[in-house]
Amino acid sequence: MDVVVDSTRAYRPLWLCLRVLAPTFFGASSHLVAACMWLLHLLVTLLFPLHLLLGLLLPATPSEMFKNLTMSLSCAACSLKHIVHLWHLPHMVEITALLQQLDACILSDEELDYYRTTVQRQVNRITRCIYISFAIIYIIFVLSTILVLFSGPHEPVYLAWFPFDWRCSVYHYALAFGYQFFSILIECLQGIFNDLYTPLTLCYASGHLHLLGIRMTRLGFHRLPGIGIQQQLLACFQDFKLFLRLHELTRATISYVQLIQLLFCGTNLCIIVIYALFYAEDVVDMTYNVVYFMVVCIQLFPSCYFASVLAQEAERFPNAVFSGNWYEQSAQYRRNVLIFTQLTLRLLKRPMMAGGLVELNLNAFFATVKMAYSLFAVVVQAK
Repeated sequence: MDVVVDSTRAYRPLWLCLRVLAPTFFGASSHLVAACMWLLHLLVTLLFPLHLLLGLLLPATPSEMFKNLTMSLSCAACSLKHIVHLWHLPHMVEITALLQQLDACILSDEELDYYRTTVQRQVNRITRCIYISFAIIYIIFVLSTILVLFSGPHEPVYLAWFPFDWRCSVYHYALAFGYQFFSILIECLQGIFNDLYTPLTLCYASGHLHLLGIRMTRLGFHRLPGIGIQQQLLACFQDFKLFLRLHELTRATISYVQLIQLLFCGTNLCIIVIYALFYAEDVVDMTYNVVYFMVVCIQLFPSCYFASVLAQEAERFPNAVFSGNWYEQSAQYRRNVLIFTQLTLRLLKRPMMAGGLVELNLNAFFATVKMAYSLFAVVVQAK
């Protein structure tokens, strides 16, 4: 069975999202396109979360307040993560190029089999899970907005502040309703990119580190015609330099995105549970919040999981370097292997961090869930 090694294929839907959200970065030079892009970010990325947050100051029932608070925090987090991603777009382009170079290093049947059965399978699971969860939540969202639109009295999708009185005419109501509906759809594009990019990149990074470990364990045991053992070691060292660059760029790109994720996910989980238990008014509302709870968990868990997998691969890699047939080689080769092993220890000192404050791993996920439960317990006790 032929294995197509292309670690950039899973990113293509994400780049399509960015071509819609940031077309000027991809070469669009039209002044009209640039003006539309800035207007889109002004109205959706900046003003939409702001108008929801200002809506918290308006008189409202507890149900309306919690519903607004959930969406306000989600949209604020989505916008912040999107801004950070736009700032790191050059890093993302370089990460894509590095993945292509590392793909070209995969040659043996053992490496191809691992890429197909492990790396690609994990990537497929991540992408399907996130795409399906977003599809479900937005289908339920459309159904709920239809109910809001055709049930009386007319209300906007979410309680929020508007610079005009949306109750004074049908035109003003349609403008308010359409703005919220359109903004949430655009937030969907931002959310897909935000939630998929980090786990996808960490999955590929951990996979390529494991594949490099496979190549290191074969050194000295499998002679390649016309290529000496020193040249093979040098090729592995060049691959490791590519991986170090990939690791550093990934670390810089996802750091603040994951800090925002940790802070907002814990708070949102608590609010969603409170709203679903005490204020959900019908089956559609309850279903929406249950699915939304799962989506928030999916936002955080894959990133923490694959950060843990990457940390485990980094711990195993020095052993992979030492597992080759170095003991039958020359003294110069053994010295090079010793230096290489010392260089690999740098990975252990540079784990994936969230904002430089919290190490990103499964412990961070469980700590966030515990924080959400603690907030929930406090609110229930106060209620």
